[in-house]
Amino acid sequence: MEFEEVEHTADWALRVYGRDLRELLVNAARGMSYLLVSDLVTISPAVERRFELDAYDAESLLVAWLSELAYWTEAEMLVFCEFDLCQVTPVHLEAVVKGDRVPSLHKHIKAVTYHNLHIIETNDGLETTVVFDV
Repeated sequence: MEFEEVEHTADWALRVYGRDLRELLVNAARGMSYLLVSDLVTISPAVERRFELDAYDAESLLVAWLSELAYWTEAEMLVFCEFDLCQVTPVHLEAVVKGDRVPSLHKHIKAVTYHNLHIIETNDGLETTVVFDV
């Protein structure tokens, strides 16, 4: 399992899984895109963006990563469907993402929050729950 939507009182929440940090970041991005449009098959990889992000720890990196993707969704209605993380450490990532502009969104993400955000190790890898302010 890559991700699953979690019931949350006022916002959107997403539980994300990954064998390692790279996979967790990719699955979080896929999950967020799914929340925005629900059918990623309809998104073509027509537009490319490159990112280089630094953070203090893995949780901050996750928030910075998803916040960058959310920015492009709000600024240009871009929703991404392909995520190539070229370099990943707990405090740095370099990525190439591809997607396309969409005519509408299910909801607009105002912010990616730190609410109860902890990346934990499990027997299967890593797990976290991300809460989005909508």
